[in-house]
Amino acid sequence: MLKVAIIGAGGYVGGELLRILAQHPDVGEWIATSRSKAGTPIAATHPALAPLTGATFSGDDPGVVSRGCDVVFLALEHGESSRMARTLFDARPGAVIDLSADFRTSDPALYRSHYGEHAAPDLLGRFTYALADVLGDRLRGKTALAAPGCFATAAQLALYPLATADLAGPPAMFAITGSSGAGAQPRPTTHHPMRAHNLFAYSVLSHRHEGEILERWRQWTGRSDAAARLMTHSGPFVRGIHLTLYARLRRAAASGEVGRWYRDAFAGRPFVRVLDQPPELTHVVGTNYAQVYAAQSADGIELQVMVAIDNLVKGAGGQAVQAMNLALGLGEERGLRFAGVYPC
Repeated sequence: MLKVAIIGAGGYVGGELLRILAQHPDVGEWIATSRSKAGTPIAATHPALAPLTGATFSGDDPGVVSRGCDVVFLALEHGESSRMARTLFDARPGAVIDLSADFRTSDPALYRSHYGEHAAPDLLGRFTYALADVLGDRLRGKTALAAPGCFATAAQLALYPLATADLAGPPAMFAITGSSGAGAQPRPTTHHPMRAHNLFAYSVLSHRHEGEILERWRQWTGRSDAAARLMTHSGPFVRGIHLTLYARLRRAAASGEVGRWYRDAFAGRPFVRVLDQPPELTHVVGTNYAQVYAAQSADGIELQVMVAIDNLVKGAGGQAVQAMNLALGLGEERGLRFAGVYPC
């Protein structure tokens, strides 16, 4: 049985990790740390976990907590993971899985352009970008994993099957996220009166997740100048991301051909469901599943792809646990085959 630590477990992502790991059949022991909530009951912060645990948050040093652990999850604010990474590696846990943006790009210049200076640029190449639904068993044996961002997960699931398509130009992706994507700390854009009955764009032409999206897109296409544009919006709901990709082809696709690209790309991937109709956000909320639908115009030139995910599960904690399962050689679906709540 595994011994697991969750560093920075007081936020929404930490709560999702705890919800999954506390019920994971291969996890025998876990510890949750939070500097701001040390000594307080976990259930006071994450009330849904009350039936699962009466434990309190630990305030112990992350290096001490990590010693002897099989897996350490970092659910910290961006910038914090890179500052403590060396300490964690010195503690020699079996694997480190970071859910922040600190190690999602291997190119220091690309990181700098989206996030600023990196606290440990020499460690960028040590981490494997853990897009579990694309890499699958190629994550086996990896000991330092960077979990993709939530928007980036939805975007890359839409982009991946198009890597060899002859596109007429960069694809554009319009995406809407719920308020939980902004974290547990209240701010003007997540305050209920600002969010309810409202829709607004943010990070216009400069969303940070474009860095990791572009790095993968360029690798997949084999073109260092390959581009894609992400247009992000905040919606009046708590959980989930609904993304729509639009692109044009240079050569007309045969009838049904675009849909086949997606079915072939994700064949055998247990958490990607390629549908025959557009996905609905409420059908994935609370789950580790991504729902995808690909359509093409009557003349075969235009294509539109829709992806729906839960930003805290598939876009964060669930995908991180999926990556853990793959890295350790466990069944990929262990601890993750749970349904959502409908209606929600």
